[in-house]
Amino acid sequence: MSARANILARLTAAPRGEPVPLPDLTEWRSAASQGDAAIRVARFWTNIGAAHAEVHDTDPDAWPDLLCRLAAEKGVRRMLIGTGAPSAERLTASAAGRLELVRYERLAHDWKDEMFDGIDAGFSPVKSAIADTGSLVLWPDAGAPRLLSLVPPIHFALLDASRIHADLRSAMIAERWADGMPTNALVVSGPSKTADIQQTLAYGAHGPRELVVLLVKS
Repeated sequence: MSARANILARLTAAPRGEPVPLPDLTEWRSAASQGDAAIRVARFWTNIGAAHAEVHDTDPDAWPDLLCRLAAEKGVRRMLIGTGAPSAERLTASAAGRLELVRYERLAHDWKDEMFDGIDAGFSPVKSAIADTGSLVLWPDAGAPRLLSLVPPIHFALLDASRIHADLRSAMIAERWADGMPTNALVVSGPSKTADIQQTLAYGAHGPRELVVLLVKS
């Protein structure tokens, strides 16, 4: 018998286990989708925290000052921001004299060395979030390209707590994704990470090594 045939015979003769029944998630999902917003916020906080993200509660007036203070604590001197978003303009007013903001106004290939070596952090307003997985949904455009959140070693994200959905399907329906999407819709769950063949998980291997979420509650 050939080695191939021997292996196949052993696999065929191996005992077959009983399939594991799928868990009933009806009650769990209904609590997330039909319950009040506090349930979704708590679930999002728990899940994104488990993925090594840092979350800070704040309010519509205080978040720019909080971001500047956190950036100073982390040694951030230069922060990359997009153009056109109201949040970027508010941050610009608050950061004067405290933090150098660099606007993403050039094509990537024109300043890639500076982007990779001279930027300490990036700032992104977040479209929405998913409680199920503790994920942020970013909607890149010309004013805030995807590299803004993928290249700098620290990513600051601004999230309105009222835009946390129970799951990905709920987000897609509520926000009418089918009506039009960007070239890349980014779903971010924690800092960058990778795992080797032994399933040892390492954070900060590529892309942002830290994710800092400013969770705005009205």
